[in-house]
Amino acid sequence: QVQLVESGGGLVQPGGSLRLSCAASGSISSIYDMRWYRQAPGKQRELVAVFSSGGITNYYADSVKGRFTISRDNAKNTVYLQMNSLKPEDTAVYYCNADIMSSTYLNDYWGQGTQVTVSS
Repeated sequence: QVQLVESGGGLVQPGGSLRLSCAASGSISSIYDMRWYRQAPGKQRELVAVFSSGGITNYYADSVKGRFTISRDNAKNTVYLQMNSLKPEDTAVYYCNADIMSSTYLNDYWGQGTQVTVSS
């Protein structure tokens, strides 16, 4: 059984910062790409950032470039999203997603989501 658990969400004022964490646990053989998505009320889920398994090429949505940074600690099976200069339009539920090889098969896993609210 593989699980992804996010933490670090909350309420922050515009211009503030938050750091989200997503830890993978369970019967893990390898973790490939790790991603952050977000979904605002009434909108489709949006890909925010990707940390590739090789760490060579990362992806950021245009709306977060220069403000958000994705990083990864392979020893802890954890991916982070540092969010700076937050704007009200960053308000959303943020989800972690990863391609994980367990002891038996490769699958695509999702966390439960963590709420980020940017408001004064």
